Amino acid sequence: MFTGIITDIGHIATVEQRPGHDLRLAVETATDLDSVAIGASIACSGVCLTVTSRAGNRFTVDVSGETVSRTAAAMWAEGARLNLERALKLGDELGGHIVTGHVDGIGTAELVETVEGSTHIGVRAPADLAPMIAGKGSITVDGVSLTVNSVQDAPDGSVLFHLNIIPHTAQWTTPGNVRPGPQVNLEIDVLARYLQRMVQLRG
Repeated sequence: MFTGIITDIGHIATVEQRPGHDLRLAVETATDLDSVAIGASIACSGVCLTVTSRAGNRFTVDVSGETVSRTAAAMWAEGARLNLERALKLGDELGGHIVTGHVDGIGTAELVETVEGSTHIGVRAPADLAPMIAGKGSITVDGVSLTVNSVQDAPDGSVLFHLNIIPHTAQWTTPGNVRPGPQVNLEIDVLARYLQRMVQLRG
């Protein structure tokens, strides 16, 4: 379990192809890893991964082919920057919102502009996620807990939702430096996920 409050931007130092489409990544970070246990969970740009080894400022994780197929492809390349967050501990401050580290879909940044010092981003989300994205609701973009400013529904069922990235968030996370075009990992609010399931069953 996570909160979407990023503690560091790491980068992928090496990518090793494993059997099938699985990958083994070595990630470098400025975060102190001394207290990170083998088997601990770290969210990497919104994807919950298990630490398999650590040494110095580097840790390794294995990424299944299933995870690779359901997340933004560019994030698994050598040199890619990753938003990192360690798992939430009982008693920690819940500064963002409840985040599971399970990506629900992939969005595309369509609009990026500077508005009075902040960064305004418009992200296109697929039709299956559109009903669960609401103005003033929470959403996780590449692991970062953000508030949806507004939504614009499209005839094809997709939705363009708007975000405002303040300078502090822009400095310490990757969404603040995004450009039009790249894919981003999206996790909708967990309450919306369960509500959708309830509505489906009632229907």
